[in-house]
Amino acid sequence: MTQATRAIRATRETRQAIDAIVVGAGQNGLAAAARLAGAGRRVVVVERRDAVGGLAGTIELHPGYRVPGVLHDEGRVSPRAAAKLGLGGHGLAFRDAPPVLLAEEGGPGILVGREAGDGRAGNDGRPGAESASEIAARSRRDGEAYVRYRGFLARLRPLLESVMTSPPPPLSPASPGDFWEIVKRGGKLWRHGRRDTLELMRVAPMCVADFLDEQFETPLLVEGLAAPAVIGTWAGPWSAGTNTNLLLAEAVPGRHVAGGPPALAAALERAARAAGAEIRTGAEVVRLRLGGGRAAGVTLASGETLDAATLIVTCDPKRAFLSLIAPGTLPIRIEDEYRRIRARGTAAKVHLALSGPLELAARPGQAFESIRIGGGHVDELERAFDAVKYHEASARPHLEIRVPTVADPSLAPAGHHVVSILASYAPHDVAGGWTAPRRAAFLESVLAVLELHAPDIRRRIVAQELLTPADLEERYALTGGQLHHGEPALDQLLVMRPTPSAARYATSVPGLYLGGSGSHGGGGVTFVPGLLAAQAALAR
Repeated sequence: MTQATRAIRATRETRQAIDAIVVGAGQNGLAAAARLAGAGRRVVVVERRDAVGGLAGTIELHPGYRVPGVLHDEGRVSPRAAAKLGLGGHGLAFRDAPPVLLAEEGGPGILVGREAGDGRAGNDGRPGAESASEIAARSRRDGEAYVRYRGFLARLRPLLESVMTSPPPPLSPASPGDFWEIVKRGGKLWRHGRRDTLELMRVAPMCVADFLDEQFETPLLVEGLAAPAVIGTWAGPWSAGTNTNLLLAEAVPGRHVAGGPPALAAALERAARAAGAEIRTGAEVVRLRLGGGRAAGVTLASGETLDAATLIVTCDPKRAFLSLIAPGTLPIRIEDEYRRIRARGTAAKVHLALSGPLELAARPGQAFESIRIGGGHVDELERAFDAVKYHEASARPHLEIRVPTVADPSLAPAGHHVVSILASYAPHDVAGGWTAPRRAAFLESVLAVLELHAPDIRRRIVAQELLTPADLEERYALTGGQLHHGEPALDQLLVMRPTPSAARYATSVPGLYLGGSGSHGGGGVTFVPGLLAAQAALAR
């Protein structure tokens, strides 16, 4: 038997043995593979890029300078979900979330922590008290209000964590079990306490600006707290429903992953391989194959085909159903569901390699891992959003800054640093396209804003990189450059995410499951959609 014949036979045997194919080796794909392989399934993961991790993977900005992933929000990782995959045994560790400096021009800014988010209390035993003392230097009223605000979030945390780490309730209950599930969830909500439950129902549909204006009188504080509700979305702080995003962002586990998103991806990869999953990089899927009305396998860019009756797809849902499935294969009503998904990217990434620390003039000698720079008032954040409505990039972008070398100096040469910035707002479909002059102008606007607070920044730049939403789409296969695989909005959450026919991970195509950030539990660094999609597949 020739070597070529043996290779062909081995390939056929592998095909016959595959129980499930996972498309994408980002956080969600790796979680799905670990869960399926841990249940005894033969799993093959196929990844278009040459490394695993996706948006959570390490980026080499310049020789010796590394950025730990595109996203900053590893504080959303659920310890309970991590425990289900035994990630602690694969090196995953948590650390306290760093405080965030809300920077301001001509002043010291406000340093706020997330004491409620990780279940800790302040120095007098109350959630938020540690940060409240600094806020009270501006406004005694706001200092007291911040304790109440964090206390409310702390009480919401168990409920919202349960919601975001469990499948959404059935949209159309069809069995006694479905009805019982809805009853149990309703019971959990009311056991939460009548007062907090009514308050949650009142404030969730609000715009985040209105909600925070009710709580606080300090403009810088309102703008700084509102930012997580709108960054990476097609919304401003005065957009209805954005307060739901705030609650989901702030009332979550709160502790960060030691080593950042790449450490999470590494732990998930080790868990998947230890369970027996095969991971193939440089293997781009160009077609999801259907046969007999159900999932049948995938075709790779190389021309190779792999067969499996179960497919878990972790790319964004529009790409999965409108690009990877042959046009005309599905009923028009199903294709229309996916066409209606809004996935407009509005955040660009700027990476900087610095020859020294990022020093803020207002707080000399202090190092901050997390910094937020806006205009000082929530209306300035709204004005930044106004630009994208007219297909323009904001002339004064809002900056969500992470300096990962503060926590992990090994990411850069000794004494040097890397800076990772989410800059909003920058539309994917900017008028005239992202030409070289337009790219240079936007990068200059980001540096100009940063320079107002860190005057020495330009002379310390060793290397810089701008990733527009169009760049993010090309590099990471994100439709519209949307970092969350679909805009987080009231009509695209829970039972409506990504579509009513796929809200519980199983799709209208038997054997095909969606487990990316565009599904419930996703948006940011969580890996929950991949885990829940695998569990849905195992339950069939």
